[in-house]
Amino acid sequence: MSQPLLPRPLTTHRPQRARRHIAVATFLACALSACSVTWTPGTQTSPTASTSAEPSSAPSATPTPTPTEPTWPSAQAVAQENAKPGEEGWLTGISDPPGGTIEGFTDRPSVRPGESLNVRIRSSDGPVIVTAYRFGHYAGVGSRKVWTSQPVTSVTQPAATYTAATRSWSASNWSPSLTLDTTDWPPGNYVLHLAPSRDPLAKGGLIPLTIRTPTMKGAVVLINANTTWAAYNHWGGTSLYSGKTGYADRGYAASLDRPIDFGAGTGDLIANERPLVMLAEELGLSLGYATNSDMQADPHLLDGATAVISLGHDEYYSQAMRDILVKARDSGTNIAFLGANAIYRQIRFEPTPLGSERLVINYKDGSLDPIMATNPKANTGSWRSPPFSRPESDLTGVYYQCNPVKAPMVVADASSWVLAGTGLKVGDKLAGLVGSEYDQVTPSAPTPRPIEVLFHSPVTCKGDAQFSDVAYYTTSSGAGVFASGTSSWVCGIQADCSEHGKDPGIARTMRTMTVNLLTTFAEGPAGRSHPAMDNLDALNISTRTIHDRK
Repeated sequence: MSQPLLPRPLTTHRPQRARRHIAVATFLACALSACSVTWTPGTQTSPTASTSAEPSSAPSATPTPTPTEPTWPSAQAVAQENAKPGEEGWLTGISDPPGGTIEGFTDRPSVRPGESLNVRIRSSDGPVIVTAYRFGHYAGVGSRKVWTSQPVTSVTQPAATYTAATRSWSASNWSPSLTLDTTDWPPGNYVLHLAPSRDPLAKGGLIPLTIRTPTMKGAVVLINANTTWAAYNHWGGTSLYSGKTGYADRGYAASLDRPIDFGAGTGDLIANERPLVMLAEELGLSLGYATNSDMQADPHLLDGATAVISLGHDEYYSQAMRDILVKARDSGTNIAFLGANAIYRQIRFEPTPLGSERLVINYKDGSLDPIMATNPKANTGSWRSPPFSRPESDLTGVYYQCNPVKAPMVVADASSWVLAGTGLKVGDKLAGLVGSEYDQVTPSAPTPRPIEVLFHSPVTCKGDAQFSDVAYYTTSSGAGVFASGTSSWVCGIQADCSEHGKDPGIARTMRTMTVNLLTTFAEGPAGRSHPAMDNLDALNISTRTIHDRK
């Protein structure tokens, strides 16, 4: 995976900033063949292959007990799920960006197992077959077919609507095409594959869906960054970055009530999140699944979690979302940010016809936000901007700096437990893995201590010579907080990542470090067994040598 998509001409308050989405093209090309097994919701067991052996007619003296399904979250549940047969081939040829012939969205970004939700579909190719696939390891196949629909005929929809005040597009006026019953769907990341009913294996649209773990107690929680997907989604005509002419007529709001127009219809799920999901399930960790929207809705969502993993690109955060992470950290829950630019934009949610928290508001320039007159601290600029002035670094440990760059990651601390088993030495380089966005430990900004910099990588962005830092800090609660400082970390664990030139040696090294991180964080408060060893002075990282890029 990870041939970079052509960057969109996106611009923020920093002129000509372009945010690259990691491409799904290589991922889609890696699937090979298909399996004919389907599983209809409501059944009590997963499908099994037929066998030619005849059942015995002899009575059994002792009835065989029915196996009990392990409860999520648990390592046993993850292992049992991943022992089921995977499904290959279905991603081959999927269009990225989506073709638009068949497209849709769900009216809820996540549900618990057994809950129902509506799917709204528009097709110019007649009735549609919907197939649900769950992402996991599955012996390296990467996904399993869970369910297939009957032909869906309610696929004619009206034109999308535009709200001039927020410059936002919505398909909330579409009628439900299908109601999904998720009974017996295990927690995890799913996509709904939409294809014409005359050819169910054809390459149609995709819709992301998270089946949320009922409780996160004891779990390593993988967070899908659906608010950031919404921000970059240009479906209809605007994103939070651009309109018809560019940044000047960008949207001030992004509705969840519409299809997604990048990542083959799944945002960053396939390319920038799925690789980590596959690895976590391969390790058999006790896993929880949730979205940014769940963090907004439930202040107790992360209670009892051992770790929270922010995947890929997790930029857009509300006050409630930020608060829940701070609460988790201060309760001893480990946190890993596996992408740069996390928690950079402050958002708030407003209602749409489909739900109370379906509209993501972000004006980027807080002075434009009407809420400034009544509640200035809720303005939707950047977290570091007045009047709130609370940079992301007081939680992540690192401070977003610039985009785009491409540079090697340079080892600064080879003794760290994160690097155990890699054989890396101080000064060693991992080619291509800094960028396109990067973060830096910046002592002039709020920075938790002690903090340990593992990689300290020289970069030059827009004429400024700085550093990208991989950092780890620990707190009095025992929590460990890790930040990758680069948007290429998740890509880097794969052998076919173009960021490191498809170098299998670098991929093995990145995988080893990520396994160290996940398995240690799964064991409980990492700061108790691995306290951060502050090395900013040794690396000459101070307010005299490192500054906030203006």
